[in-house]
Amino acid sequence: MAETQTPQFEKGGDRAADAERDIQAPLDAKEERSFKSQEGPPKDEKKSQAMQAGARPYPAPPFPEQHQAKPGEEYKLDPAPMYDAPFYKGSGKLEHKVALITGADSGIGRAVAVLFAREGADVAIGYLSEDRDAEETRLAVELEGRRAILLPGDVADPAYAKAAVEKTVAELGRLDILVNNAAFQEHVTDFEDLTEEHFDRTLRTNLYGYFHMAKAAVKHLPNGGAIINTGSVTGMLGNKDLLDYSMTKGGIHAFTRSLATHLVEKGIRVNAVAPGPVWTPLNPADKLGPQVAEFGAKTPMKRAAQPEEIAPAYVFLASPQTSSYITGEILPIIGGYSGG
Repeated sequence: MAETQTPQFEKGGDRAADAERDIQAPLDAKEERSFKSQEGPPKDEKKSQAMQAGARPYPAPPFPEQHQAKPGEEYKLDPAPMYDAPFYKGSGKLEHKVALITGADSGIGRAVAVLFAREGADVAIGYLSEDRDAEETRLAVELEGRRAILLPGDVADPAYAKAAVEKTVAELGRLDILVNNAAFQEHVTDFEDLTEEHFDRTLRTNLYGYFHMAKAAVKHLPNGGAIINTGSVTGMLGNKDLLDYSMTKGGIHAFTRSLATHLVEKGIRVNAVAPGPVWTPLNPADKLGPQVAEFGAKTPMKRAAQPEEIAPAYVFLASPQTSSYITGEILPIIGGYSGG
């Protein structure tokens, strides 16, 4: 069973989750009214087939219509995200290392935790308040034969960042890799609906959170350590309905390159992965059911990625065996480009 949490990990995540739902609720209500007032376009029954080039086939739209309140929970998703990468064989790339991953309860974070463990790392699982999902991630790491601890709380709080890093070092013995992955996303279709509270929550989670975690971690990371930030295709191309989120992701890309230069003398590499659409709770906890049903359909591959398709990039950037001469890079994984 998961250990009893110390006081600094108990309530911060719940308060932040409540604030996220307060931002989400009026936007959902307005968009639901908009959908009801419009007749949708006829469905194209001759859609071209999604590209399948992986070790196993992956789901493609249309998905069942579904929507969740924030922060979203993976166990409720249909189909369940594919994170366990059964055809991925570990080879000791992260042997004897310890990683702290935020947003590791679900989605990309969970898949990264599993592959890090398969490569030999112990994992500290940072998450907001999704205890059931986080427990499944913990069990998945332990099934790989590695240790795992749970760290619930809000990355926007600098006290949480400090406590999470200190508990990781105290219980797992060291810290070699930080993965900044936690994020807040809520789209708005009208600029005037982007409130200051909404804007502030996005920046505090996606920018301040990465800053707080990196600042707390750097004093513990050794020569050869690594920081990996989760950026986004929206940070490269923008998104008309994700003005604040896109801005933070572009900021994360710039932060990655700047911090990489700053930490070269310490021997710490800093890189980012910039995914396109990925089937995780982040999007069903943002978009309404009809939009979720077609999630990823507009990419050249005509489907969203599954978390296990993104996670190997984090292994690549974390391991000194594979990326010792790589720092300050942004690695896009977006399902192809549509051309000019």
